[in-house]
Amino acid sequence: MAKYIFITGGVVSSLGKGITAASIGRLLISRGLRIRMQKLDPYLNVDPGTMSPYQHGEVYVTDDGAETDLDLGHYERFTGQATSRLSNFTAGRVYWDVLKKERRGDYLGRTIQMIPHIADEIKAGIRALDGPDVDVILCEIGGTVGDIESLVFLEAIRQIGMEEGRHNTLFAHLTYVPYIKAAGEVKTKPTQHSTARLREIGIIPDVLICRSEVKLTEDVKQKLSLFCNVPPHAVIEEQDVAHSIYEVPVVLSEQGLDDIIMVRLQLEKPPARLDGWKEMLRTLIEPVQRVRIGVVGKYSELQDAYKSIFEAIEHGGIPHETGVDIEKIAAEDIEDSKDLERLRDCDGLLVPGGFGNRGMEGKILACRHAREHGVPFLGICLGMQCAVIEFARNVCGLEGANSTEVDKQTPHPVICLMEEQEKVVDLGGTMRLGAWPCTLRENSAARTAYGVAEVQERHRHRYEVNNGYRERLEAKGLVFSGQSPDGNLVEISEVAGHPWYVATQFHPEFKSQPMQPHPLFQAFIGAALQHAKRNPAS
Repeated sequence: MAKYIFITGGVVSSLGKGITAASIGRLLISRGLRIRMQKLDPYLNVDPGTMSPYQHGEVYVTDDGAETDLDLGHYERFTGQATSRLSNFTAGRVYWDVLKKERRGDYLGRTIQMIPHIADEIKAGIRALDGPDVDVILCEIGGTVGDIESLVFLEAIRQIGMEEGRHNTLFAHLTYVPYIKAAGEVKTKPTQHSTARLREIGIIPDVLICRSEVKLTEDVKQKLSLFCNVPPHAVIEEQDVAHSIYEVPVVLSEQGLDDIIMVRLQLEKPPARLDGWKEMLRTLIEPVQRVRIGVVGKYSELQDAYKSIFEAIEHGGIPHETGVDIEKIAAEDIEDSKDLERLRDCDGLLVPGGFGNRGMEGKILACRHAREHGVPFLGICLGMQCAVIEFARNVCGLEGANSTEVDKQTPHPVICLMEEQEKVVDLGGTMRLGAWPCTLRENSAARTAYGVAEVQERHRHRYEVNNGYRERLEAKGLVFSGQSPDGNLVEISEVAGHPWYVATQFHPEFKSQPMQPHPLFQAFIGAALQHAKRNPAS
């Protein structure tokens, strides 16, 4: 049976529980353990699929088609292991499932209550990850201690701790230790209150992980140990890292966190092997050269909206020992040919996915600039659709070409709704989702990047290239270098004769990892590096 590690948060949100949980996962894998990771979200949405990026940030997609919390991206990037629909569920989904059982009569007329029924459903969802090939399950509880919606989740993990026993469960509490600049002091009281709330619920933390902007003194750590009832060696400091989030596993290991876990859970494995991870970090922190990549998006001001894309761009530079400066460009700001200098200053341009018409013309303008000026270009999902629209208008002469998502009356619907989507009413979980196969054309940029004839990539969209226009587009030099095995769906398009202009209907960023950069991002940054060398003024 698997052991359990539960990661809770206190004081404030956005402390980085996901990165901390992923870092612990990295350490355990480095010691030879087989793990599974999971995020539980207390909000009432069934999943984040219909939530605004302003509310939630990026929606991450798994191979099996689940729309999940963005922390699953951290889990996969840090651990190198795929997640699944079992790796993330919300309070909304728990209540939904319990109520469906009640309607079917599964509870035989009993009164449905938070305890035991909701708590039991949560426990079943956690234990669903267990199996003969799993040593440790790491479960992150979203939100903070004290949130009303989190209480039943905390009760569920308290019960698992009681049922599994002391040496089969570990509770790690991530908390904030603020530095009051005016007083010149670090304050422990918020953490004391947070752990006190946990103890009231019946959970006593085994490890206290302290986020701080400054280094904690031994006196502060001793005080936290005393008042939070945690052994001094289990008070772990997680000061803001200087360069990269990928430093966190090393920081935690240097303080012996993985040793604490091994002792508490009575696991015997050799010390963590982090040599490869540290070499990757060295390349990130001390690159030989740098390039500038412009990301022209709808949500350019939101770091979390394009979390996986920004990470994948950074990964793409690692094999080239190249650092990447990301220029975040609001698509609306370059519409009507305004502020084009920001495009000219970039060694490569990327147009990411999105929904709706805001900023659409700016994205199309960015596609045109890259095509006409030989700038390496990577379009993703809506970015590919914008590239096709731009090519149809300005190369094929199809005036007014557009997507029916933006203009239902367009005279040339080069992008249109998938046939199976035409009668869909509900928005949640109804898109083309998850991993789909893609066959690559020989001698194409995509085939060269991947080095194989067929790949599996993750999708999240409703609209596709209109097959009725494919012949006209191809005749003018738009190459459909990736297609579904039956040839019915366009997955990748390229511009013939361009140094590197590739656009994908799928989301390659979801499969990129620092230890294994995605081939398309690696090739994209390589092309941007060559462009920078040819055009040093840019």
